[in-house]
Amino acid sequence: MVRPDKVEAVDEIANRFRGATASVVTEYRGLSVAQLGQLRRALGENANFRVAKNTLVKRAAADAGVDGLDALLTGPTAIAFVTGEPVDAAKAIKDFAKANQGLVIKGGYMDGRALTTSEIEKLADLESREVLLARMAGAMKGSLSKAAGLFAAPASQVARLAQALADKKAAEGGETAPAADAPADADAPAES
Repeated sequence: MVRPDKVEAVDEIANRFRGATASVVTEYRGLSVAQLGQLRRALGENANFRVAKNTLVKRAAADAGVDGLDALLTGPTAIAFVTGEPVDAAKAIKDFAKANQGLVIKGGYMDGRALTTSEIEKLADLESREVLLARMAGAMKGSLSKAAGLFAAPASQVARLAQALADKKAAEGGETAPAADAPADADAPAES
């Protein structure tokens, strides 16, 4: 007979799979409750770290349409259901695993496919979304500045050329103009 608490647990896990942008499957053998609490705090509000029985996770994954996790579901299993940025959660888990040998990353699930441990680690090595967007914006701004400079260059060259011609004409005209335009000296004796 199916127990209602297990049905409820399967439904909850299936809903977490459906609502997650990514999931990271870990083994937590040897970690204390206090250490698991530290990991939950490190993950923040954008991820939920849940210890679950493998049989319940297998059923929930099947209900949610998540394939490829069965091989990962051996031993004591805990899953981080990421609702925010997957890179941030992967970094937090990887950093925690470095400091605590009891946490082992088994793999994960993202964008409709299962991920290996090395793919999770590569995901953790990426820059955050905000950093990547800032870099892209900086590169685009630099390109736009260069384009604006290129478009403005011909106009400024024409302006400099026109100014140089005006200066040249003024210099040429300035040397001859005083001799031609000099007024007759009023103090000079009049010729008779």
